Amino acid sequence: MRAVRVPATGGPDALVAADISAPEPGPGEALVRVEVAGVNFIDVYHRTGLYPRSLPFTSGVEGAGVVELVGEGVELLGVGDRVAWALTPGSYAEAAVVPAERLVRIPDDLSFELAAAVMVQGLTAHYLVESTFTLGPDHVAVVHAAAGGVGLLLVQLAKSAGATVIGTCSTEEKARRVLAAGADHVVRYDRTPFQPEVMSLTGGDGASVVYDSVGRATFRDSLASLRPRGFLVLYGQSSGKVGPFDPADLASAGSVYLTRPVLADYARDRRELEWRAGDVFGKVGRGELDVRIQAVLPLEEAAEAHRLLEGRATSGKLLLRP
Repeated sequence: MRAVRVPATGGPDALVAADISAPEPGPGEALVRVEVAGVNFIDVYHRTGLYPRSLPFTSGVEGAGVVELVGEGVELLGVGDRVAWALTPGSYAEAAVVPAERLVRIPDDLSFELAAAVMVQGLTAHYLVESTFTLGPDHVAVVHAAAGGVGLLLVQLAKSAGATVIGTCSTEEKARRVLAAGADHVVRYDRTPFQPEVMSLTGGDGASVVYDSVGRATFRDSLASLRPRGFLVLYGQSSGKVGPFDPADLASAGSVYLTRPVLADYARDRRELEWRAGDVFGKVGRGELDVRIQAVLPLEEAAEAHRLLEGRATSGKLLLRP
């Protein structure tokens, strides 16, 4: 089968399309024909070696497709089921082996594309709003990279929870999309520093929570944008790792909290996975959550997808089709 492999870590050209042997499911696993694979920043981290994996490996951790074969002991699903998954390596391929307990059925009224588009980014936005910091009408939330794949979903879920939302982005086109997603205010950080704007928009109080997927470039100003006992939720690092800092800085910022959550810890068992996926699928199916798919590229163009993602040339989801 065709797959996109990483024989050695590096830039986008480290992604190499190749013919490899098709995998076979073991006990508790299923072989899935991949209809579409999702492209995520974690794929970039794997490709560069920031998040190490044993070389060589097949890239991608998210997808949707049809079960073709099940291994011994699998009773949760069967051949022919439409399924989606996240955080299971090997999705940039024509077929993938996935633990059955990590697969969720796709509702009949939902396309493979929409299902794959929300398994990482949609579930991430869900846990950020529902669990990491449970938003409500009394809260002000800052969403960095608000026009990105997670950002647009996060803005919508934050607004549906009743929060006041301040989105940050870098272009006029992105600002329009963030406002269309429901944000109350947009800060163009290419024009003005966001921290003074946040303080001005909140009457000097600061935000209840800052959802920060950028990392090094925004960390200090994100801390300074919080109200006393506010939360900095650092869920990504697209600009690089945050450097060492003194925990006393959290006290100086107003006894604020810092957390570095990851999806794996918010979908630890099947009950939680099915709850989050079912809630997100339901919102998409009912039209309560608009999912922007920017492009569906051929599998062979995985390197180009990574260039677009790293170059901040995306506003929405990128998918690959084998």
